[in-house]
Amino acid sequence: MQLGLVGLGKMGGNMRERIRRAGHTVVGYDRNPELSDAGSLSELVDKLQAPRTVWVMVPAGAPTQSVIDELAELLAPGDTVVDGGNSRWTEDERHAAELLAQGIGFVDAGVSGGVWGLENGYALMVGGDAEHIARVRPIFDALKPEGPYGYVHAGKVGAGHFSKMVHNGIEYAMMQAYAEGWELLEKVDSVTDVREVFRSWREGTVIRSWLLDLAVGALDQDEHLDKVRGFAQDSGEGRWTVEAAIDHAVPLPAITASLFARFASRQNESPQMKMIAQLRNQFGGHAVENTDGVGDHAD
Repeated sequence: MQLGLVGLGKMGGNMRERIRRAGHTVVGYDRNPELSDAGSLSELVDKLQAPRTVWVMVPAGAPTQSVIDELAELLAPGDTVVDGGNSRWTEDERHAAELLAQGIGFVDAGVSGGVWGLENGYALMVGGDAEHIARVRPIFDALKPEGPYGYVHAGKVGAGHFSKMVHNGIEYAMMQAYAEGWELLEKVDSVTDVREVFRSWREGTVIRSWLLDLAVGALDQDEHLDKVRGFAQDSGEGRWTVEAAIDHAVPLPAITASLFARFASRQNESPQMKMIAQLRNQFGGHAVENTDGVGDHAD
């Protein structure tokens, strides 16, 4: 299958490579010409055979809207656009309607896997009409992890991004719990090796997880997290999850508290946020602020 892929950053570039390893043809476009296979969106579309499928992997909001607007002018009836970024689910219905008016299909895809997805595969939560999803299914199969899990047609347009948003809200709460436990262990005199306590939890315990593995990896690099500031950003999905909970009268005390904890980290130095910042760096390549004021990345 042929695929156009717009946005070749930390995730997009690895996705292109994984799809190619599965035997598909990928024509990538990025504003950085050193990464691109095409010099423009127009050239990308020209290199694809109809019916075309173009996957958009750029930041949510105005950048995604700009790309979809341009693709609407370049593509033809029977083509399909996939939004694989972290767009808000409320934008998906508008994008789908705008494209459908020109006979172009739309699929929203929540993608999880971060910088590890190239080797491990990406968890995919997709929304849209079955006929549009069927067109893209070979690409979903190439991206997903091996085995029966890691892919779901979650429902109609918007369901993919809504599911990914809730996933990220849960992620917020899980990271917060690990961070709070780590800070408490560090505070008491009787526990002399917090890092090894965390390591011991990786096998045989009910709280073992990939996040716990990443926490141990972060502590191996900086045992007491002395090199990183207790400051953690939020990328939007946590806020949207809490807003959706309010709209639907669903209590989310743990997720809401974890979001507010990140807000608190921007006011005062927070030991817990050192762990949150390092976990975000470990799984997603998100920047951390070091104690010397210099940013750092996992990639």
